[in-house]
Amino acid sequence: MVAYLDNAATSFPKPSNVIESMTAFMAQNGATSGRGAYQKALLSDQLVFQARSKTARFFNHPDPKTVVFTKNVTEAVNIALKGFLKSGDQVVTSAVEHNAVWRCLKMLEKNKGVCINVVPADKNGQTSPESVERALTFKTKLIVFNHASNVLGTVQPIQAIGEMANLRHIPLMVDTAQTAGHFPIDMQDSHIDILAFTGHKGLMGPMGIGGLVLSPNLDIEPLISGGTGGDSAYPYQPDYYPNHLEAGTLNVPGIIGLSSGIDFINETGLEGIHSKIKMLYNYAVHQLDTIPGIELYGPLDAQKTVGVIPFNLKGCPPEEIAFYLDQKHHVMIRAGLHCAPSAHQLMGTLERGACRIGLGYYNSKMDVDQLVNGLRGYLRNKGAVLCI
Repeated sequence: MVAYLDNAATSFPKPSNVIESMTAFMAQNGATSGRGAYQKALLSDQLVFQARSKTARFFNHPDPKTVVFTKNVTEAVNIALKGFLKSGDQVVTSAVEHNAVWRCLKMLEKNKGVCINVVPADKNGQTSPESVERALTFKTKLIVFNHASNVLGTVQPIQAIGEMANLRHIPLMVDTAQTAGHFPIDMQDSHIDILAFTGHKGLMGPMGIGGLVLSPNLDIEPLISGGTGGDSAYPYQPDYYPNHLEAGTLNVPGIIGLSSGIDFINETGLEGIHSKIKMLYNYAVHQLDTIPGIELYGPLDAQKTVGVIPFNLKGCPPEEIAFYLDQKHHVMIRAGLHCAPSAHQLMGTLERGACRIGLGYYNSKMDVDQLVNGLRGYLRNKGAVLCI
């Protein structure tokens, strides 16, 4: 039996309706969206608009036209940050950002002189809204936070930060890569102005699709210019959404897969998905804590995390552990720095990295038991004396 425990990277398996809808489109339609007036092209247009509408409703956003599709959340983040921030602007961000945000900000710092103000966090990656408020200055043009850390799993107080940002008239951008599909996210209630999402994690869709959900009053310069299927004689990128930020052929099969993933979540129930992952998280923490020499990181509280558990075995290389688990026990986990060195700096694991499990809706207690048995087998094989 195979235990897939890397859902924080990509959810697996995918719901059957996701696979079936993508296959049906590619087998029976295959037409480009926005590029034709024949029946199949118009149906493709309709399917894309339906996906925009579902995505907008899913995040409680009023305008489907300002749902912009990209190839992943990293591209979405780059479009938003590079298109919004200008030379001399200050941006406030968390101490546990993924490189999708952090490297983009550092490039803007280097190339545009954007000032980055990092808000401190505790050892579990938790940030207080008061710390965010203290970091704001008259130069602050944007607050950008991940909703949950991909390393520690820590969920940030986005609603409180959003309320404070709204009072100060500062836009809030949220990276929902780890939470969309696991947590209810209400853009209106949390005062989120820019929401970046990816389809291949909690939203149960395929790789290669992500996007932005935008407040319509934001001025964001396009990162890419090109054909949009309309206004072809106009020499500049159109100034209306979604065409303003979408250039080139859309990934229609991926958009359809995302749409079907949202259908699956709505039909299953977001609260049920969230409850199951919380149950598995508590079970996994309890079982892992019985392993000799284990070091668990993060809040270790299902109410404060997104189903991610980082750990190490004292004195043992994380990559070696992950390789052994895969080869000998058919357990798949992630090892390394997880593209988020700042989170590892907080954990004290910047030099060696850590193992990470990411729990998903399709996991079970049996998967956790298989992991624990594998870790015990690793210790026996390695020799407990060497690791403790």
